[in-house]
Amino acid sequence: MTDRQGTPLAAYTTAANHNEVNTIETLVDERSAAVPAPERLLYDKAADADWLRKALGARGIELICPHRENRTRPPTQDGRSLRRYRHRWIVERTLSWLHNCRRTITRWEWYPELFEGFVHLACLYTILKRF
Repeated sequence: MTDRQGTPLAAYTTAANHNEVNTIETLVDERSAAVPAPERLLYDKAADADWLRKALGARGIELICPHRENRTRPPTQDGRSLRRYRHRWIVERTLSWLHNCRRTITRWEWYPELFEGFVHLACLYTILKRF
């Protein structure tokens, strides 16, 4: 999770065979107490789930993601909120900054705690590089 400038705020790692949509709520909950809850959450088409929109809406977070092409239910958001989606490149840029650290591109570590430690270390390196 990043802020508007692309500074990493929280990181949550899982196995590659887990669905990302099920971990979004955990990521929002895992942020530190110093980081306030976001008002809006930009995500890609993978998060187009009505149950997720309702769950985040109950927390006061607006989920902004485009609908999938094969969606059968009526759309839940109009084009006005999707205008914010054009700033998604900031999140992708932060991910590319994290991929500057070789150990975050491919998981070489046997233990998940080590990989998560390297992800947090890459986030810290990214934050320190900006000052």
